[in-house]
Amino acid sequence: MGHTEETRTDSPTRREFCLHTCQAASLLTLAAFAQACGSPTASDSISAPPLPTVSGSVVTGGVTVATGGSSPLAAVGSAALVQSSAGNFLVSRSSATSFVALTAVCTHQGCTVSDFENQNYVCPCHGSRYSLNGSVVQGPAPSSLRQFTTDFANDVLTIHT
Repeated sequence: MGHTEETRTDSPTRREFCLHTCQAASLLTLAAFAQACGSPTASDSISAPPLPTVSGSVVTGGVTVATGGSSPLAAVGSAALVQSSAGNFLVSRSSATSFVALTAVCTHQGCTVSDFENQNYVCPCHGSRYSLNGSVVQGPAPSSLRQFTTDFANDVLTIHT
């Protein structure tokens, strides 16, 4: 009996076709899971209003912020995002002479917490919510925001860093 050579055509074999089809289906499934685990989609986006922003001045040992007049921090119950070269801070005014200052860095993935709704700070990246004292109200954040001590005199708040 003679040996015949099989000639190959450009068409894939049945085995190759099935292999490539399974690979494509697997990639599509992984892509769908990755999208579901990533940032919010248009249908479930985070839509809390942004905090007013205030500029802070870096001084030895901290950051100072003017709180009088037209400052977003002039009224009791107000809150603002303080931006400075030393970092960003979430500040709320709890009484005429008391403030709470927190880091604005979300403990989930390091985004800047910049939104505010229903007396909660809201991270715009994945929706973590924090109370005015920095404790987690809603995840995915795993831990509270760091709190800083403050001093207040002559309408100037000092955040000790």
